[in-house]
Amino acid sequence: MEQHSPSIRAQAVALMRQGVPNRTVAEQLNIPRGTIGWWRSEDRRMRGETYTQPTDCPRCTGREFDTVSYAYLLGLYLGDGHIISKRKQHHLSVYCNATQTGLIAAAADAMRKVMPTPSIQHRHKPGCVEVKSSTKHWICMFPQHGPGKKHERRIVLESWQREIVDAHPWEFVRGLIHSDGCRTTNWTTRIVQGERKRYEYPRYFFTNVSDDIRQLYTDTLDSLGIEWTHCTRNGNPYNISVARKASVALMDEHVGPKY
Repeated sequence: MEQHSPSIRAQAVALMRQGVPNRTVAEQLNIPRGTIGWWRSEDRRMRGETYTQPTDCPRCTGREFDTVSYAYLLGLYLGDGHIISKRKQHHLSVYCNATQTGLIAAAADAMRKVMPTPSIQHRHKPGCVEVKSSTKHWICMFPQHGPGKKHERRIVLESWQREIVDAHPWEFVRGLIHSDGCRTTNWTTRIVQGERKRYEYPRYFFTNVSDDIRQLYTDTLDSLGIEWTHCTRNGNPYNISVARKASVALMDEHVGPKY
């Protein structure tokens, strides 16, 4: 390991005490960032200072945040999202189809608008991309987090979340569809003037095993005047269908297919 003179170390510590970031100190003095970080840690230890990771968490700081983006992100989280919260690992992940680059960008943008400070990574896996935002404070924004799978525990929105969903219902629905839903084209046949003809029509599906999450979805559809039906398959009522022409038109206007 390269040795640095006490005067250089003292100069670095003085800069850090003035609030200069580690990266800037390292660049100014041409010293590895790891060394600067260790000096900062040792300086804090010698002064008996307890370090608290800075955060821009709206729930902890009381700051205003982008509630439109949060309503969308809440839908993504309740669908295909999850939070890892361990001693040395904390992050929110949303899994997206690798071909849907618009969805990948929208998920990252929503995370960034709700909490700008945490780093965001894209982890590529076979057929999908994991969009990750790293901070333990996502559990503050999503109190539905808990042990086990979401469909194995109660999912109830807190009052402040309910207010956001009520204010931005379409963003919430869009997030749910973009995570656990789709827009498809169904077809059937009709007899027209004695001739059987093929007839196609668009349809939205939302599929989720959690009774609570499906209820949140259908309650929001009801508030928007969207007609829906259960589409039971193999005895399981996990699918919610929107097929009425007027309702599909509204969904197309505010949600649209994933891309």
